[in-house]
Amino acid sequence: MKHLFIKGTDQSKPTLLLLHGTGGTERDLLPLAAEIDSDANVLSVRGNVLENGMSRFFRRLDEGIFDEEDLIFRTKELNAFLDEAAAKYDFDRKNILALGYSNGANIAASLLFHYADALSGAILHHPMVPIRDLFLPDLTNTPIFISAGTNDPICPAKESEELYALLENAHAKVDIYWESNQHQLTFSEVAAAAKWYQATY
Repeated sequence: MKHLFIKGTDQSKPTLLLLHGTGGTERDLLPLAAEIDSDANVLSVRGNVLENGMSRFFRRLDEGIFDEEDLIFRTKELNAFLDEAAAKYDFDRKNILALGYSNGANIAASLLFHYADALSGAILHHPMVPIRDLFLPDLTNTPIFISAGTNDPICPAKESEELYALLENAHAKVDIYWESNQHQLTFSEVAAAAKWYQATY
C-alpha cells in the first residue's frame, strides 16, 4: 500500500496509523499526528480503491451504503500490511493507534470489528458502523475516542451512537465527543482528541 513512515523519537509511544477521508492522500492527516503526539512513529497510508479518481479504503455502493465484501477484503489487506510494515520499520505491531477521518475512521473501525489485536487504540473522527450483524472480538480496555457532529448529514448522530454502543459492548473503553457541526473535521475536535490521548497515554 502507498504510504509514508516517519520514525518517532520515542519508541515506547504508539505508532500513529493515519487513515484519510475520501479523496485524501497519505499527507492529509500529518498535521493531526503532530498535534496528537510529535514524538510517536507515524505510518500514514493511502487507500487502494478509487472512486471517480478519489482514493478510498474500500468501495461503497452508494452514499452511506458500503460494499461489505470489499470492506472485509480491504480490512484483511490493511491488517496484513500492518504486519509487514511493523517488520520493515521495526516498530511494535501490538502498539498501533489508528487516527482516522470519515472513510479512514470506518476502515479503522472495521479493523476493530474483525481483529482483537489489530489496533491498541483508535481515534475515530466522524465514523459510521462499518458492518452489522457481526460478533465483535473481545476489545477489553482498548481505548477509543469518537468525535461526531450532531448535524452531520453523511454520518448521522445515530450511527456514532450505535458504534459507541457496539464497541462498549465488546468491552472497549470508549469516549465520545460531540459538536453541533456537520461532517468537516474541526480544530476543536482535534484538540479534544489530543487531550484524550494525553490523558490516556
